[in-house]
Amino acid sequence: MLERKPFRFVLVLAAAATLALAGCGSDDDDGSGGAAGGGGGGEAGGLIAIITPAAENPFFKAEADAAKAKAEELGYETSVASHDDDPNKQSELIDAAISRKAKAIVLDNAGADASIGPVQKAKDAGIPVFLIDREINKTGVATAQIVSNNSQGAQLGAQEFVKALNGKGNYVELVGKESDTNAGVRSKGYSDIIGQYPDMKRVARQSANWDQQEAFTKMETIIQRNRDIDGVIAGNDTMALGAVAALKAAGLLDKVKVVGFDGSPDAVDAVKKGEMVATVLQPAALIAEMAVEQADQMIKNGEASEPEKQSIDCELVTKENADEFGVFERLQ
Repeated sequence: MLERKPFRFVLVLAAAATLALAGCGSDDDDGSGGAAGGGGGGEAGGLIAIITPAAENPFFKAEADAAKAKAEELGYETSVASHDDDPNKQSELIDAAISRKAKAIVLDNAGADASIGPVQKAKDAGIPVFLIDREINKTGVATAQIVSNNSQGAQLGAQEFVKALNGKGNYVELVGKESDTNAGVRSKGYSDIIGQYPDMKRVARQSANWDQQEAFTKMETIIQRNRDIDGVIAGNDTMALGAVAALKAAGLLDKVKVVGFDGSPDAVDAVKKGEMVATVLQPAALIAEMAVEQADQMIKNGEASEPEKQSIDCELVTKENADEFGVFERLQ
């Protein structure tokens, strides 16, 4: 039996210090919106702009669909667009939302540093921005930053990974896009747990930029150099699935244990089939709905209803409980 070493999760919901909240302009404003410090409330209605990374990624599609459905349920018009992780395209989309006098923007951003200026621009125009999934490296600019508890989720995944390898063996880590703070947080969460087991040796660590094809190519190269691999732990499910495909092509999938992160439908299916040990589900749909509900409260009341920094716990998906989960959410 593998002896599990004790540790403690410390879950912090950080209340932002001194928020300068953006007020929403009414329909008869001159287009500049309210003062940056916040104005009076108003009626529900108007445009909520929803901007995410590439829509072909099921995670980003799920959050966009959930935000759109919730906004329309609450009586708003919506626009949905993808910035494709291009900061310039993101800036153009935010400019368009400003010119259309959007009442709020729900944004999964294109970079922790590159997004600060565009979010500030929206705030200066009186349009509150509600960040989902990814944080930016500044507080007091966005009205809310609602993200999965990536550290907690990574530790859950790493615990299951260690268990699957019985606390020993050679493993590979596939890391996400370096400009995304989530990549570093998840990698550290993995290390915090796996580092407690000296018989687990990381033989390669490669960034595959959240991309499935890039993960497949990187994994192929790693296998060519070293076939003595017992496990792969990836920063998201698309990279994990790329690794699964490479391992399958090399005839190693039966030997190698794979853990991912996101809880995508394809990864959950792979867990059910035994091609992956586990994935860590981020509640993307819930987070997107929360952002829209908070935007609605801001529009109606003229002030934020929650602290800026909000962290939502992740859940571990294994073969035993995989049927309990839907599209990035636990079934009721």
